[in-house]
Amino acid sequence: MEGIIIGDDGLARPLWASSDPLMREYYDTEWGLPVRDEQGLYERISLEAFQAGLSWATILRKRPAFRAAFHDFHPETVAAFTEADVERLLQDPGIVRNRLKIRAAITNAQATIALRAEGGLVDFIWQFQPASTPEPVTYADVPTTSPESIALSKALRKKGFAFVGPTTMFALMEAIGMVDTHLVDSHRRGTSGVWR
Repeated sequence: MEGIIIGDDGLARPLWASSDPLMREYYDTEWGLPVRDEQGLYERISLEAFQAGLSWATILRKRPAFRAAFHDFHPETVAAFTEADVERLLQDPGIVRNRLKIRAAITNAQATIALRAEGGLVDFIWQFQPASTPEPVTYADVPTTSPESIALSKALRKKGFAFVGPTTMFALMEAIGMVDTHLVDSHRRGTSGVWR
């Protein structure tokens, strides 16, 4: 998992995005592009939490079922979920059936709504964008946390969010383009519009 693989289309991608068509599509069209809407950020926080301890490929395969189960991650709808909804979701084979993570998604929907009084989730998260981004040549060069992801984790916890540890928040920052950890030789490096 060191560096870059040249695909049959001639494009350079990391190993994780080279073989599985679903991961390749996600890498080419979505990962690392800015997300600046509340529902989109809430969905990504939720999915990153469900991913903890699992592979992203697993979450990506289950994403359509997650979106159905959580009403496209509409914060008001999920915030109103009851214990009966938790029990219903625990019976849904299409998603990751983890009681703590399901409850965290509900808690985080409520916290997302509460943040609106302070300017909203988008501004809250993006204020932690660092002044510079890593320039990894190999996967060994890609950090798993940063001072900003640690600070974001602490700040979100203070606002009532759950399953938002520093490593999970760094993965979020990568996924939404707040940092660019595309390997330097990747065809996607610098495509976010956030970093040049």
